Amino acid sequence: MSTLEVILRAAGLLAAFLLLPLLVGQTEHKVMAHMQGRLGPMYAGGFHGWAQLVADGAKFVQKEDIVPAAADKRLFRLAPALALIPYLVALAAIPVHPGFAVADLPGGALFVLAATSVGILGTLVAGWASANKYALIGAMRSAAQLIAYELPLALAVASVTLAAGTLSLGGIIEAWKPWWLLWQLPGALVFLVAAVAELQRPPFDMPIADAEIVFGPYTEYTGLRFAFFLLAEYGGIVVMSLLFSTLYLGGWRGPFDDLAGWAWTLLKGFVIALLLIWIRVSWPRLREDQLQRFAWLTLIPLALLQLAVTAVGVVLMGGSS
Repeated sequence: MSTLEVILRAAGLLAAFLLLPLLVGQTEHKVMAHMQGRLGPMYAGGFHGWAQLVADGAKFVQKEDIVPAAADKRLFRLAPALALIPYLVALAAIPVHPGFAVADLPGGALFVLAATSVGILGTLVAGWASANKYALIGAMRSAAQLIAYELPLALAVASVTLAAGTLSLGGIIEAWKPWWLLWQLPGALVFLVAAVAELQRPPFDMPIADAEIVFGPYTEYTGLRFAFFLLAEYGGIVVMSLLFSTLYLGGWRGPFDDLAGWAWTLLKGFVIALLLIWIRVSWPRLREDQLQRFAWLTLIPLALLQLAVTAVGVVLMGGSS
């Protein structure tokens, strides 16, 4: 790969990472406005509230950047970047078109899981560095949530890689068959629920529960630093949606995928992003004990069962061939 091609791919990745999360954020404004009868997001700027995102950006830019006197100032300023950058790194390994990924890795599935796991460090650092008891409680909840839901997420991905016989995301798409969605349906549900919990979105937003702990790890953040945490959340939605479409929906596979593979990838990812937004609007927040019980007593056994079914299926299909 030439230096120019590397630069072009990196520039395209950065542009996509800046554009797609903003598109998801604008979509969330509109979906929530329709489902909950909110008026503001439907009128800002005139036609269908097209300027709502611009208004939000202007609001964040003009807010004062405050660093608490007792905070660890260096870590406090570093935390938003720690939350945001891992999703940019993870996005680089997800193939969007046949033969095209910014970083086509043999172990792409493991790489994406590892990168998204690092993103939680931004939340932990933010909570600890803020020198705020509510922020610290939120950070501890984030750590407990990561431990509980990272395992079922990894087990669900392991089932798909076992079925495909490869850890390469491009290889998984090539091996994908339409009936896989039925075969891997329990694992797909586990992945979807665990992804929502990993992103700390409702109904799994206990670390930032405003009614209990103000706003958790982000209580002391204002202005652009707070906006970066929001951008990290939407970036996580983009990564998880595209990863779900790659693992369970065939990624770029579809009619004329040699020409429009990227369109199929983005379309499938957008549908999953809409589903994540719908979940946020529709479900109430769980209690912390309910969250832990659901992970350890429901998702992990279901993910293990899916892994066992996949292993039996691979052995039987291998034997029959």
